[in-house]
Amino acid sequence: MEKETLKRIFDFLEEKGEHNAPFEWKLINNIPLTKEELNVKGDLDLRFSSITSLPEGLEVGDDLYLHYSKITSLPKGLIVRGNLYLSSSNITLLPKGLKVGGYLNLSYTNMTSLPEDLKVGGTLHIENTPLKKYTNKELRGMIKSGFIKGRIYRT
Repeated sequence: MEKETLKRIFDFLEEKGEHNAPFEWKLINNIPLTKEELNVKGDLDLRFSSITSLPEGLEVGDDLYLHYSKITSLPKGLIVRGNLYLSSSNITLLPKGLKVGGYLNLSYTNMTSLPEDLKVGGTLHIENTPLKKYTNKELRGMIKSGFIKGRIYRT
């Protein structure tokens, strides 16, 4: 189905008050999101998508899947209560205030540093990244006001 046809269908359903356009549709097509829509209750699956950024104020209640996507930046203060999968994506920099309740997978990215206030409640995966050149002590030292509760997985 063509993109314009889908847009007309979603617009019609929203006008009738019967259904809101899906979050992913709005995000991919740069349609404004409400504050309520920025608080995703479950998983947000954007694997293999062409999206390059996410909106500010986004909170994901469970896992955020961005591996194999074209993502290049994340919003400041992003909260992911579950796991954050960024492996094999185009991400090179993590934002200030990033909080991940579970593990953070940066494998097969070109990540070279970590933000000083990064909070990771589980394991940090850095397999096949430039971050592997640092010792665990150096990596934990990068995040002075943050923490990695789990271990750092390199291979």
